[in-house]
Amino acid sequence: MKAPRLIIVFLFFVKITTLHAQAPQDRLYELRTYYATEGKLDVLLDRFKNHTLKLFKKHHIKVEGFWVPLDNTEGKFVYLLSFPNKSAKEAYSKAFVEDKAWKKVVAETTKDGEIVAKMESVDLKMTDFSPYDWKNVGNRVFELRVYKSTPNNLGNLLDRFRNHTIDLLEKHGIHNLIYWTPTETSQGAEDMLYYFVVHKDKASGLASFKEFDADPAWKKVKAETEAKAGGLLTLPSI
Repeated sequence: MKAPRLIIVFLFFVKITTLHAQAPQDRLYELRTYYATEGKLDVLLDRFKNHTLKLFKKHHIKVEGFWVPLDNTEGKFVYLLSFPNKSAKEAYSKAFVEDKAWKKVVAETTKDGEIVAKMESVDLKMTDFSPYDWKNVGNRVFELRVYKSTPNNLGNLLDRFRNHTIDLLEKHGIHNLIYWTPTETSQGAEDMLYYFVVHKDKASGLASFKEFDADPAWKKVKAETEAKAGGLLTLPSI
């Protein structure tokens, strides 16, 4: 399966730490991507490990996981938060940034210059078929995929995942972790799908998707769903 993408696709991540518990599907998720200033990634990671995590906990901000790419040429740091709802996110985040302890940490860690060059964020809601299955994940390799559907075909794409794709992925040793679409207030909410899958390692992940692509069952599902929709369900890779 060629991976249509808009923002991030086929990036492998090594888990730093995961602080998770079974979460209801109606929670609001926020996926954040930080780009560290050149040479400052370790400073950024240390700030999270030694300070930010404690302050997140203080302000009821739930951490689902942290990752860095295996081939991290851009100094990326990706993490996932969750909140009971949008209003809670706004309140908790406001209290966090106004905390004097946080302001002190920022001042101390940026005394030699900014450590974050850029930050991207998207609010997400879990799909109704999302496993949220962290069992036996351990310190494995994660893959984040982001798909952009063709116009008016997000529902058909979700149906294909719900009824076929997730089972075929598991058949080929690709562990489904979590699936989301952006919240209604997010730009592009009408046509995006975000998901994490898990592999033993990068090589086995590549091999598993190669097998998946060649599976006659997948080819049949793909052909049938595209015929029903009148064309591709996802835009080509960019």
